[in-house]
Amino acid sequence: MIFESSDRALHDHLARVTGRAAVAASRFVGSGDKVGVDHAAVVAMRDAFETVPVDASIVVGEGEKDEAPMLYAGERLGAGGPEVDVAVDPVDGTRLAAEARPGSVAVLAAAPRGALLDPGHVFYMEKLICVGAGATLSLERSLTENLQILASALERPLSSLRVAVQSRPRNQGYIDEARDAGASVVPFADGDVIESLRAARGDGVDLLIGIGGAPEGVLTSVAVAALGGHMQARLAPQTAGERERADAAGQTHGELLRLHDLAAAPGIFVLTAVTDAAGLAAPRRVDDGFVTESLVIDGNGDARTIVAQHPRV
Repeated sequence: MIFESSDRALHDHLARVTGRAAVAASRFVGSGDKVGVDHAAVVAMRDAFETVPVDASIVVGEGEKDEAPMLYAGERLGAGGPEVDVAVDPVDGTRLAAEARPGSVAVLAAAPRGALLDPGHVFYMEKLICVGAGATLSLERSLTENLQILASALERPLSSLRVAVQSRPRNQGYIDEARDAGASVVPFADGDVIESLRAARGDGVDLLIGIGGAPEGVLTSVAVAALGGHMQARLAPQTAGERERADAAGQTHGELLRLHDLAAAPGIFVLTAVTDAAGLAAPRRVDDGFVTESLVIDGNGDARTIVAQHPRV
């Protein structure tokens, strides 16, 4: 069997996987319990994968950073079918869900076997994402130069550009430089995936830059490629121990990664709202279960919303 990113039946199966994770996580929305949010979603996502008609290998999962007993890198999932690599984040924005704030999602990406970058022991990645018009932007240039290039490509004044940067101390330099150049900064604490999608679509954000999660970077690359956006990245270990483990595993960090290095073939990107996010509603109760709303983007760039009902468990 051959993997087809436009396979609507497979879209529905994968949306059921993220949907089940979202429903499970929704029970902890507003609880203040980030661990409870994540654990419920992990178990539900793992269970839901059992009937998906693929032979899946987890490339990006919960893994070493989260000390997860399931959905770990190398785990095999599915009921058999096309050989695929899978990247998952049962909840991107666990803090957002725990505090009942918008922007929390369950997300996965699937692509042909061997297509997705395995970030291995490196948990962080420097990322640059924008619309396709900014295809000459590069992490090897200064942020100021990139903003000048992007403003010219979009035929807009630099002062109108909005730059999304995750508000962490490691990213303060990007924030300062963007403001010094005259652009507006859109800081965000959590929700890397949603902000990356906004940048790739030019949806209220013109550029995302900074160091964030490597797993989220690989996941997002599938969507960015499908949407015709532009993305570059560099693995960016943040501790001596992380660098040592990467070096021992033969992982090159600091090397420029282009979109085809992150996602070498078209895939499927699926996202389900845990709390209201990306124009999608959070899971809502109905008489005999829950209704979820998911966004599916296939390798052709076609995007559709799937509204699905899930039984009460």
